[in-house]
Amino acid sequence: MLRYLNQCSYGRGAWLLLALTALAFELTALYFQHVMGLQPCVMCIYERCALFGVMGAGIVGAIAPKTPLRWAAILIWIYSAYEGARLSYEHTMIQLHPNPFVTCDFAARFPTWLPLDKWLPAVFVASGDCAERGWTFLTWSMPQWMIVIFAAYLLVALLVLIAQPFKPKRRDLFGR
Repeated sequence: MLRYLNQCSYGRGAWLLLALTALAFELTALYFQHVMGLQPCVMCIYERCALFGVMGAGIVGAIAPKTPLRWAAILIWIYSAYEGARLSYEHTMIQLHPNPFVTCDFAARFPTWLPLDKWLPAVFVASGDCAERGWTFLTWSMPQWMIVIFAAYLLVALLVLIAQPFKPKRRDLFGR
């Protein structure tokens, strides 16, 4: 399996699949926001940014998968998936254990050099309450599902990282 993951990390297809799955989750979030009317909270926006990081890793990896840029993509992927899982867990704890002393901010805080909420307000402006459970599926709220999604991204990213030293076996003419 590790040899297969190594081989996949050298091709564009796997990286594009990573970017497309993250894009599908982003489009789903925008559907929940703009069609179903579920307003994202600050934690949702930060989780959305982590998902954009995973998508960015897929794009970076697809640009030049056979160069050292692949290593940058793997590191971006691991960092984004870890931060997404951490944020989703924190968000879940806010929902499961509401406390008037532990709340989220009213607005997302982006760096002055990257004001995403000013550039794309339809995507990055928060107006919901972090403690509100507005949507559930199989009794799990959205941040709980995001923990699963980011944990899966993180697990696969770590396996791809571990697989890097495992080169594919060379086969001779008779397939041995």
